[in-house]
Amino acid sequence: MTHRNWFITGVSSGLGREMAAQVLARGDRVFGTVRDTTRVAELKARYDAGFDVEALEMSDTQAIHRVVDMAFQKLGRIDVIVNNAGYGLFGAAEGLTDTEVAHQIDTNLVAPITVTRAALPHLRAQGGGRIMAVSSYGGQATHPGASLYHASKWGLEGFFDSLHGEVASFGIDVTIVEPGGARTAFRATAGARMGMEIDAYKDTPVGMIRQVLNDPARVPNGDPARMVAAMIESVGQTPAPKRLVLGTDAYAMIQKALVDRLAAVEAQKDTAARTDFPSAD
Repeated sequence: MTHRNWFITGVSSGLGREMAAQVLARGDRVFGTVRDTTRVAELKARYDAGFDVEALEMSDTQAIHRVVDMAFQKLGRIDVIVNNAGYGLFGAAEGLTDTEVAHQIDTNLVAPITVTRAALPHLRAQGGGRIMAVSSYGGQATHPGASLYHASKWGLEGFFDSLHGEVASFGIDVTIVEPGGARTAFRATAGARMGMEIDAYKDTPVGMIRQVLNDPARVPNGDPARMVAAMIESVGQTPAPKRLVLGTDAYAMIQKALVDRLAAVEAQKDTAARTDFPSAD
């Protein structure tokens, strides 16, 4: 078995914690980030020297650069960068504060961009590596009441889709991970946050998303252990998958969104054709 060194953001819960646990159990080394290191005390006690953890607020870009440099100095080589940390901000767009909007974009979009920019010189110097960006099916499909979350994930996918072509010649592979709903504590913890409730939206699709997030009877089908196992397996694949869709709900939602978008583009074919300068012939 090939042993790897991993840098994973957001290892205190959800897919990040599951990934840290699985790769540590394989004998790999992990440098993880969390907001509160006490939340991974059990993992640290179990794996000790194999698991380095550093407190990091993902909206602090200067701290991100410092911690990424620290990780490469500590591990010498990092084979896989996993941009996992993030959360969902839900509710009507007009009910969100400027602070909430900025923090959502800073955490879900600016932070993984900053992690990646900080890591790239190291990855080039060592001759390559793998970058994983945990997006969501919400990076391809949308629901009312999640506009800022979708904005952050669509931005994430645009950045890493472009980066894929920028760094391939250096032996650096990029995979965008698009999970569906998973049985993690996302809804019960800070993974899901609600903006101010506005009475006018109560009987609209925005009101429905509040009901869904607050309904304990709604249990996602996604198995976080199997999702993470698929992510780990993909690291050994050559060529690296550009996108990794996890969960039947993610597959269905993304497929429908792409079919609908293609149909919308086809409907504009004549309009597109008549907005060029006339052909010389």
